[in-house]
Amino acid sequence: MADLVGDIVSNVVKGVLKEILKKSTRSGTTRRRKRQTRSATTGRFVRKTTKRVKAPARKQVSRRRSSAKRSRQRSR
Repeated sequence: MADLVGDIVSNVVKGVLKEILKKSTRSGTTRRRKRQTRSATTGRFVRKTTKRVKAPARKQVSRRRSSAKRSRQRSR
């Protein structure tokens, strides 16, 4: 019985090691290329112009009142 369990464990360990050490094939890692557009007049390939993305608006920061502004408010 112990021999059977040891045999199963050794087979599992061998299988796992073989899987880990196996050289990976680069089958699913091919890069897809976008289709190139041809110019209507010359027929040559034209580079597509990408739209420039504007940066999002910055969050407004509350301004601290200066002492001069505070004194003006008090005098009103």
